[in-house]
Amino acid sequence: MRKIDKFSRIVSGTMTWGSWGKQLSQKEMVELMHHCIENGLTTFDHADIYGSYSTEADFGNAFADSGINREDIQLVSKCGIQLTRGRDNKINHYQYDKDYIIWSAEQSLKKLRTDHLDLLLMHRPSPLMEPFEMAEALQHLLDSGKVKQVGVSNFTPSQVAMLEKAIPVTANQVEFSLTHDEPMYDGTFDDCIAGKRLAMAWSPLGDFFREKDGRTKRIAKVMGPLMEKYGADESQLLLAWILRHPAKIYPVIGTTSKERITLSAKAAQIELELQDWFALLVASQGHDVP
Repeated sequence: MRKIDKFSRIVSGTMTWGSWGKQLSQKEMVELMHHCIENGLTTFDHADIYGSYSTEADFGNAFADSGINREDIQLVSKCGIQLTRGRDNKINHYQYDKDYIIWSAEQSLKKLRTDHLDLLLMHRPSPLMEPFEMAEALQHLLDSGKVKQVGVSNFTPSQVAMLEKAIPVTANQVEFSLTHDEPMYDGTFDDCIAGKRLAMAWSPLGDFFREKDGRTKRIAKVMGPLMEKYGADESQLLLAWILRHPAKIYPVIGTTSKERITLSAKAAQIELELQDWFALLVASQGHDVP
């Protein structure tokens, strides 16, 4: 059985902390880190590309000024995407040769002002992935203690299986929500359960607050009595729906609102009853279960 270090049940996603979103000042980042930790969100999810390769450094500078003990938090980052923004690339592409993976991880360490990552993810699969070369880089990072665990993001089960021929894959972070439920049906979460992998979900609220269509209206109608029953708001119910899945999925929330973070943390205490879970699924899919 592969070792999975403990992460907070709700993960704080940092994609919008910097220039791609709220452009928080260093002082605001420090305050937000402390607020997350006070509410039990001790895991912070990064990627090298966030803020066009600038958000890790912004977070790292704030972390260095925060007084937070490194052992009290978990840092996740990703590599493999090459953007034209922030780097001298002619085209967006993926890169997974040994030297690049090691260099990218070491850059993340420098920017985050830490000596190790708790989890490093290969951000998106490339058609040109060579699993044994990737494994050489990842094993080097593991052996050196610079990375504690390695995993993937947005990989299919067959791509995970290919990489696992060369090195154990600890985690898979994919898009998953009530309005984007494919990972329950395409084998992704079956693979996480069978392979004892950490399942993580980005964009866990899905389209519910972004779209006003038949699907979201059906979900809202079902949510009405459930909000009263569980004493919860819509976003908490959306998170609780994810948390009910046997893959023990860890939602990565993207909000920088202290109020939303507090409410999200409380969602981990909600235990949806079986038929309520299916009522939300049916509302989303627009038809009864087969």
